[in-house]
Amino acid sequence: MHYLHTMVRVKNLDEALDFYCNKLGLVEVRRTSSEKGRFTLVFLAATDDAETAKTTRAPLVELTWNWDPETYTGGRNFGHLAYAVDDIYALCARLMKAGVTINRPPRDGHMAFIRSPENISIELLQKDEPKAPAEPWLSMPNTGVW
Repeated sequence: MHYLHTMVRVKNLDEALDFYCNKLGLVEVRRTSSEKGRFTLVFLAATDDAETAKTTRAPLVELTWNWDPETYTGGRNFGHLAYAVDDIYALCARLMKAGVTINRPPRDGHMAFIRSPENISIELLQKDEPKAPAEPWLSMPNTGVW
């Protein structure tokens, strides 16, 4: 398993970047926007990790700015931890066998979400290319929120 990033939802991207970059000293290393999804993701690295983060996968902070206003309650502004995994299907099967609820099954062979006992969302991402969609994941519904 390889640690990827911690996501934080922000209400105002400019204010967040001012805090994290100008005040705290993190460095923007990547940015992605989705017109269809109506969000912008900004990935930040600590200054010591900034060069490494541009070529490999150094630990990052992901600022998620949803374009439509939303009041975040119940810790939704924190977001999730994310890990790249060798075999998303095998890991999800092992977790389910251990009694862990798969909140967002890996229907696409790429991404799943689970929750820790403390209700922290954890994103699991298939390393490299997604696996071919397969049952039981393909028809498994979402459970709860993530």
